Amino acid sequence: MPDKKNVIVITGATGNIGAEVIKYLRGADAEIRAAVRDAASSKSDDVNYVSFDFEHPETYLAALDGATKLFLVRPPAISDVKQFINPVVDAAKAAGITHIVFLSLLGAEKNSIVPHYKIERHIEASGVPYTFLRPSFFMQNLSTTHRDEIRSRNEIFVPAGNGKTSFIDARDIAAVAAKTLIETGHEGKSYPLTGSEALRYDEVATIFSEVLGRKITYTHPSLLRFIFHYIGKQPFAFTLVMSAIYTTARLGLAGALTDDTEKLLGRTPITMRQFAEDFKAMWL
Repeated sequence: MPDKKNVIVITGATGNIGAEVIKYLRGADAEIRAAVRDAASSKSDDVNYVSFDFEHPETYLAALDGATKLFLVRPPAISDVKQFINPVVDAAKAAGITHIVFLSLLGAEKNSIVPHYKIERHIEASGVPYTFLRPSFFMQNLSTTHRDEIRSRNEIFVPAGNGKTSFIDARDIAAVAAKTLIETGHEGKSYPLTGSEALRYDEVATIFSEVLGRKITYTHPSLLRFIFHYIGKQPFAFTLVMSAIYTTARLGLAGALTDDTEKLLGRTPITMRQFAEDFKAMWL
């Protein structure tokens, strides 16, 4: 009997990571199935768009049927893991998925407060072979969540104090994800992913000032002020996760570097300066 065709389901297919994963998988010997809320409005010659919504279990079966692998990304707005994420894992198992690659969070295995911890435990308990990707802070948060404050107010508004952060570019995370989805040998492994440099936010502001040609200032508000600032602007669960990450940096616990990204990709990770150059237009 011939081997079952590799069919990879990508959740979060329109996000920072998912969209990049699809780019890296193009040309791979696999069917790429992008799970999105509105498949009817998405078209591609080499990607199969399927309707999928974490909050609507009736969409799970069609999206997962016949698939072999699942790239699982928790939507920032979803904090109820038991109701909206665990059932997806269960459905994946029932559909015969043979490998789940989960986009987790650096240090999630030691932090029971973050939803990623609970998701990891449920995936482990499911018995489905898995790979946990545990990246540090995305550089792309500076071009999404914090884009307007940099572009309009020339400031980086985060409560990270003077702590360092081991930033990583989402494109590097996606490259690692694609690699673990198309190669064997990554099952049962967890990869802590960082870039190659740990920076304070005032150092980030200096890099941005040099790249953008104008003064960018790092302001470090209190945690409470930060939370109140984003109430109504971002999902509350997302704001809490971001607050926890910035608190970790403030306490000096976010600057550790690993070489997993470099080893897996066979190259030096993208630097903050390169990221700023590549996305310069976002802040002009």
